[in-house]
Amino acid sequence: MKSWGEALGRSLGAQCSRVGRLRRALVLLAAAACTAAALLYWRQQTNEMGRRPMHNMYTGIEPQWTWICRNDRCERMLATETNTLQSLPTCNMLCASTQLWPQPTGPVSLATAAVPVRADSFTLKVIASPSQDVTDHLNDAFALMREDIHILEKATAGETRRSDIGAVQNVLVQVVVNGSGDPRMRLNTNESYKLVLRPFQNKNNLIVDITARSFCGARHGFETLSQLVWLDPYANSLLILEAATVDDAPRFSYRGLLLDTSRNYFALPEILRTIDAMAACKLNTFHWHVSDSQSFPLRLDSVPQLAQHGAYGPGAIYTMDDVRTVVRRARLRGIRVLLEVDAPAHVGRAWSWGPAAGLGHLAYCVEVEPWSAYCGEPPCGQLNPRNPHVYELLEHIYAEIIRVTGVDDLFHLGGDEVSERCWTQHFNDTDPMELWLEFTRRALKALEAANAGKMPELTLLWSSRLTRTPYLERLDSKNVGVQVWGASRWPESRAVLDAGFRSVISHVDAWYLDCGFGSWRDSSDGHCGPYRSWQQVYEHRPWTEEAPPPGGEASPWRVEGGAACQWTEQLGPGGLDARVWPRSAALAERLWSDRTEGAAADVYLRLDTQRARLVARGVRAAPLWPRWCSHNPHACL
Repeated sequence: MKSWGEALGRSLGAQCSRVGRLRRALVLLAAAACTAAALLYWRQQTNEMGRRPMHNMYTGIEPQWTWICRNDRCERMLATETNTLQSLPTCNMLCASTQLWPQPTGPVSLATAAVPVRADSFTLKVIASPSQDVTDHLNDAFALMREDIHILEKATAGETRRSDIGAVQNVLVQVVVNGSGDPRMRLNTNESYKLVLRPFQNKNNLIVDITARSFCGARHGFETLSQLVWLDPYANSLLILEAATVDDAPRFSYRGLLLDTSRNYFALPEILRTIDAMAACKLNTFHWHVSDSQSFPLRLDSVPQLAQHGAYGPGAIYTMDDVRTVVRRARLRGIRVLLEVDAPAHVGRAWSWGPAAGLGHLAYCVEVEPWSAYCGEPPCGQLNPRNPHVYELLEHIYAEIIRVTGVDDLFHLGGDEVSERCWTQHFNDTDPMELWLEFTRRALKALEAANAGKMPELTLLWSSRLTRTPYLERLDSKNVGVQVWGASRWPESRAVLDAGFRSVISHVDAWYLDCGFGSWRDSSDGHCGPYRSWQQVYEHRPWTEEAPPPGGEASPWRVEGGAACQWTEQLGPGGLDARVWPRSAALAERLWSDRTEGAAADVYLRLDTQRARLVARGVRAAPLWPRWCSHNPHACL
């Protein structure tokens, strides 16, 4: 039995051995077949990519889409359906529509071909300058422009670039400023500029000639130049148009954005980012509403008690060094900082230290209840118009603001929403409106003293009951202007313009960015109704409503410009960018170009491109529409 079992085992072992050898052979045969198929597929793909030269730049997965310029519009196609591979940014820049924002007001000519550049290939040569101060500002502003371009460049994946896009261009920027030697943004600053971009000597050099009448105009030229540069994600390279001519100047001299930092505090980086975004859109006035009844976060060297008693805490204070940092960045970006300490209303506990300091009551009705009887929102409080120490303190405040901002031709006194009930309660022998006029005149005298005995060319007040008949006529229109915040259809809003006062428009029904988020006090819709879309912001042109004066009695309207207002009762850190941008960019083009048409198709496309620029610079701007519409813009219009 043992020998029979051994024989059976040997027989079975031999059969298993033959089966194993057969299985190994089949596996090897299958592996060889797979390898051959893979080689064949690779060879076919290589041949196909050879027929599509732009595809040879990839080391990984190929792009899914390509954009082709047809009938002056970019159309999206699957990359496998065409031999032309082109990214959306490059198609947008080269396909008919001018991708500059705001749209220039003069002649524009842009090439439809591009060449590669790097941030470090841009150099500056100041050919002519009226002062060393302007020269220094030009060099520093140019460095900021190069940093903006470098931020774009950081998005490239390493150092790999296509081999067939040509040699990197050297870009020499030559600047001539033949006007003002003052680099500050002033009321009379000429912001015009002309830019000419052209090849020079050989194909590896470009020359950019920028001529302007002021530093601010030349800086706008830098901004426009930066918009002629973009990142091509398919080429993994920065590209620039190979030629361009832009002749440009703004329609309005005051193009502003107000930010309220008193209701909620915003740290310095958010403010600086806002300044940079404003410059990208050529806005020129940062209206810093720094104080209100809720808090006084500005630590003034002359009156430190205001922040000591009025700030939310040590982590919610702006030092004067912080202000200088903002002013410096703004000035290099062609922006003035209009720093507003509101008075006589909109003051709170910051002014409550007077009695302890032997100065008497500096303010009344501070945090009085019921608040709804004394002010529009809690807490209440307004200055004591009969206390001479109030005006002494205001003079110190105004002098320090002028000194730190360098803005002495324009000032904002505040001056809105005075509670007549509060002053009647404490001064029942005098009409509260007369007290308001008295306060305004004495505040103006304090401002004159603070400004070395000279009134600023324009001192702004908020529109209010004081800017209505019969009190409006008692204000001096020579030096006093009005920031009109009321609705565009309110008779009192128009009355200011009809009376010939220089005005900055901030109509609540168009340019208040805080509207449309309901009321923080109750379940109502809030104080100013629906959300203001970027289209509404863009299409608002109130200066077109001026009518010929009956019998020649009214003066022509004197609209200096306008400003969007971002009040922050319901806005805090982290949410600022999306609330302000791109809506403020829409305002920027309205005030720079003032196109007669509304939000036409090209406006959507250009604003989407500008929004992408802001995002690339770190601004978390809200999208205009679904991303599909960016890929297929004309299908969404």
